[in-house]
Amino acid sequence: MYTIGQVSEMFDLPISTLRYYDKQGLFPEMTRVSGIRKFDDTEIDALSVIECLKRSGLEIKDIKQFMDWCMEGASTYPQRKELFERQRRQVEAEMERMNQVLDMLKFKCWYYEQAIQDGNENRIKAMIPDNLPDGIREAYQNAHKNDRPR
Repeated sequence: MYTIGQVSEMFDLPISTLRYYDKQGLFPEMTRVSGIRKFDDTEIDALSVIECLKRSGLEIKDIKQFMDWCMEGASTYPQRKELFERQRRQVEAEMERMNQVLDMLKFKCWYYEQAIQDGNENRIKAMIPDNLPDGIREAYQNAHKNDRPR
């Protein structure tokens, strides 16, 4: 059993957040000893899933729905699976967008490194897009793939 303070440190979450989660019904089987919350492995596992879903962009009300489905049992496996599939798709789409951002940053770092060496941008501009070095060309193309008409 863990105290709320220990769990707060484990997950780097404010105690107030853990209390809020409890008030929202996200720990339906939590034990209390003399009114003090006691977290066991069930709550620790649940909190890992809650934090994953939260980081994936799911709202607390939807996380509560997931926890309710867990309490309902095996009949809700399809709904739970769909929820995770939907969140996975959203995270994958966000990762793709962030990879485009990262590639733009890589390209621009290279670009300005070259401009600093050359003292101007003339040579670099003449290289875009087909004569860029391989890794930089790939980064440039990925960063600009949504910019072009289809």
